[in-house]
Amino acid sequence: MNARFQIATHILTLLYHSNGEVLSSDYIAGSVNANPALIRKELGNLRKRGLVESKEGKTGGYTLSKPAEQITLADVYAAVKSASPFGLAKNQPYPDCPIGKQVNKHIVDLYNDVDQNISKQLNTITLADFGKKFV
Repeated sequence: MNARFQIATHILTLLYHSNGEVLSSDYIAGSVNANPALIRKELGNLRKRGLVESKEGKTGGYTLSKPAEQITLADVYAAVKSASPFGLAKNQPYPDCPIGKQVNKHIVDLYNDVDQNISKQLNTITLADFGKKFV
């Protein structure tokens, strides 16, 4: 898993605690301590996934698109996850090796099981549940 889950969760938790106030990408970037361009890219992804809304203009910024009780951390994970939870090697194993010719299939099966377990666990936690830890 990469850092995108942590960044996206930070962004959404910050928006949850804003109580509907519109937050600018620069403000969010300051909280995350990350480049505003990176934050805007992640906000665009979260908007495309229906987790945030944006308002254009001088007083523009971002808010949650729905109540935090309706957003699970599994939604966040699905919005940012890469192809596999651990990454895949670029090389192809030697096909005449009894291990090499099967290892990728078994690794992919393992990754899928892990991914499903991660999603299952994260589906039990709403953004509101997570956000209440910051009191």
